[in-house]
Amino acid sequence: MFTFLLILTIVCFILLVLVAGMHPTFSSLSHYELIRRADAHDHRAAQLVHKELLLQDVISNLKITTGFLLVGLCFLLVATFGTVLGTILIIIVLFEYGALARLSMIQKISRRFYELLEPKLLAVAAKTAPLMKFIRADVGPRPAFHLGSRQELEHLIDQSEGVLTAEDKKLVVHSLAFGDTLVSHIMTAVGDIASIKKTEFLGPLTLDDLHKTGHSRLPVIGADIDHVVGVLYLENLLTLDIKRSVTAEKAMDPHVFYIHQDQTLTHALAAMLRTHRHLFIVIDSFRRTVGVVTLNDVIEALIGRKIVDEFDGHESIRAVSERSTHEKHPEV
Repeated sequence: MFTFLLILTIVCFILLVLVAGMHPTFSSLSHYELIRRADAHDHRAAQLVHKELLLQDVISNLKITTGFLLVGLCFLLVATFGTVLGTILIIIVLFEYGALARLSMIQKISRRFYELLEPKLLAVAAKTAPLMKFIRADVGPRPAFHLGSRQELEHLIDQSEGVLTAEDKKLVVHSLAFGDTLVSHIMTAVGDIASIKKTEFLGPLTLDDLHKTGHSRLPVIGADIDHVVGVLYLENLLTLDIKRSVTAEKAMDPHVFYIHQDQTLTHALAAMLRTHRHLFIVIDSFRRTVGVVTLNDVIEALIGRKIVDEFDGHESIRAVSERSTHEKHPEV
């Protein structure tokens, strides 16, 4: 008799630990994504939505089963080892069975055991749903996913393999950082500014040098870079009569716009759109010129890549057509 009770006690204890180690897993997709896919007639997603609705009843059933096993084990311990030793063993079991169930080896066995039983457990949960609403464990639906920081969102974007392309990731991440990026982070520093003195004559050699800079507009300065008096637009020089002696001051646009280096790119973009100006002089708190920032700089910071010159020209139907074909078929 003792041998039979001992075997029964051991079996009950093993079952208790295995059931306590079972943890039904939710889909790796968010509840929103599952609903979205189910609404789009994704049969697999619809099955997962139905499964997750039953999981709280499955969890309730597992907790009830754990309770019954625990009570049965207590009776078996007392019946097998007597009142005193049985009580001591009950106390040990109460404190330790949960820790044993969390061991990695037990978790693996419990997971496999649950995977085998899951279809039957779901079927039982579906049949007992009316009864379970009175004794259902208060586990609720899967908690909504809340982001803790923008950095966490950027990490999720970086890990989204197969959902976003590398270009998509770059665009989203740069867009998220756009509002916090300062003008000073993207401006052309004062030492790298290409400018022209207001007294300089715009002869053929000077015009050639200006075009070689690659810039479409240049600050026109007075005594030094801290005294910007205008902006010279190279496109306006195409109609310039080179036979006449014209200085930069005569050809420039005298309207100069400034922005502080500690302003954000959101502020810079809004200012450029409001004023319809593409170049701003960047100053510090002492009104000294520390750089320049252009609309191109701001847009590049927003989209996360350089705006290549080849995209500037749209006059040639053939060039635009060939560029579109190459983008769709790079091997062509």
